[in-house]
Amino acid sequence: MTMIARAIAAAMASLLLAAAPPPTVKVEGGVVRGAQDGGASIFRGIPFAAPPIGARRWTAPAPVEPWRGVRDAAAPAAACIQNDQGWNHADFVSADEDCLPLDIRTPSLTGRRPVFVWIHGGSNRAGSPGDMVLSRFGKGEIVLVAIRYRLGIFGFLSHRALSAEAGSASGNYGIMDQIAALDWVKRNIARFGGDPDRVTIGGESAGAQDVGLLLAAPAARPLFAQAIMESGTPGFGLPWRSREAGERIGDQADALLQTGGDVARLRAASVPALLQADLRLHDEALEADDYLWLRTTVDGRVFTRTPDVHLKEGPGKPLLIGSNRFELGLPGGRPHRDAFVARAFGDKEAKARAFYRLDQPDPTPDPRMGSRDDQIATDVTFRCPAGTMASLMAAKGRPVWRYEFDLAPGGGRTSHSAELAYIFGEQRLSQTLSLGDYWTRFVLNGDPNGEGLPAWPRYDVADRAHVTFDASGVVPGQRLREDVCRLSDRL
Repeated sequence: MTMIARAIAAAMASLLLAAAPPPTVKVEGGVVRGAQDGGASIFRGIPFAAPPIGARRWTAPAPVEPWRGVRDAAAPAAACIQNDQGWNHADFVSADEDCLPLDIRTPSLTGRRPVFVWIHGGSNRAGSPGDMVLSRFGKGEIVLVAIRYRLGIFGFLSHRALSAEAGSASGNYGIMDQIAALDWVKRNIARFGGDPDRVTIGGESAGAQDVGLLLAAPAARPLFAQAIMESGTPGFGLPWRSREAGERIGDQADALLQTGGDVARLRAASVPALLQADLRLHDEALEADDYLWLRTTVDGRVFTRTPDVHLKEGPGKPLLIGSNRFELGLPGGRPHRDAFVARAFGDKEAKARAFYRLDQPDPTPDPRMGSRDDQIATDVTFRCPAGTMASLMAAKGRPVWRYEFDLAPGGGRTSHSAELAYIFGEQRLSQTLSLGDYWTRFVLNGDPNGEGLPAWPRYDVADRAHVTFDASGVVPGQRLREDVCRLSDRL
């Protein structure tokens, strides 16, 4: 074909694509009309549950309310209600309490492709999927789904009156939303060219925590086949919270809102008032209330036992899990650090203090891992719980692959969430290697290895293998930070 002929062919293809009618699909509730994007069909804001407003505030998600005619699903949907923390300002501005839709990107409405469901992070109190469905992740071989869920006080509050109303159970409404979204995917994704029996769930930070909790939750187990957890685990190294302890936080909300324990008055509270109350709630078991909604509550419905017990009793699933070499720091100086270490290691505190040499002056920060306090924070909150989770799944005979990520543009030190640009964005490990290729192979085949990719050894309880993604490439290793991580079995 000559150069002129190629140009004509390309122009004709563009005209045909531009002339193609918007894709429409009939789902539960009615018909949705999406848009075309680079040869794929995109649908945004498809309801998977009824709006959680009014009398439905702090209840399990209800079935979708049907609509008449064709519902436009081309424009971005609102985020869930959240406080403005700066980084999430766009989500704060767009937020609405009616926030239980999902987004889909599919190469074709026909066929049966593997499905990847993304659960966004944000400490379970902020964030949204954003433009995840505009990502080219999957190279046209995967149906991509991105979901929303209630956040903060709207999604995770336990309360005495709510417990009485629901048969001794309250809290974890955001996790219930995620289960409802997966249930919707199970029933509807075939209409978008997806295979409901080949669903992988994945998330980062709080999204990874929620993935771990979905692995634990008995109601979620039939709804997906395997999981990816990036920089987050079911408990973030924190102790589990009983429903009774959660209800004491609900007592604080009553006092702040002056609702007197009356659930009707609580449901009638304004969104701004609830957001202000959320900022003032305190958990006496935490060093910092930034983690308020990351401490998992045994609510009595989603979890009737602690998540680690549910995980040990369950069958397990194939898992890809990891964390970053440096994640987050540990503010507050020595008093905070000492309390943090004591709570994290319990009766092994003395051994942990000896490992970190806490009786000696602060050493020179490690160029890749940061200061001693940085290392403690990353070990306790991310690295060691990830190892515990990997070992738990591997002990069940499930295939597990573990990684540590240590890259940043320009050779700088990595940080929490830095890996996302290497998986879903334009950053690459090298000119010929993308981190997203490993994730794609895992979604497609249940194994991140594939032709042209450096080998990634499977994790088992004997050698506890992992790979490090760093400036030198893909580096195999074993027993990551084991000397200190063996001192704690927290998830």
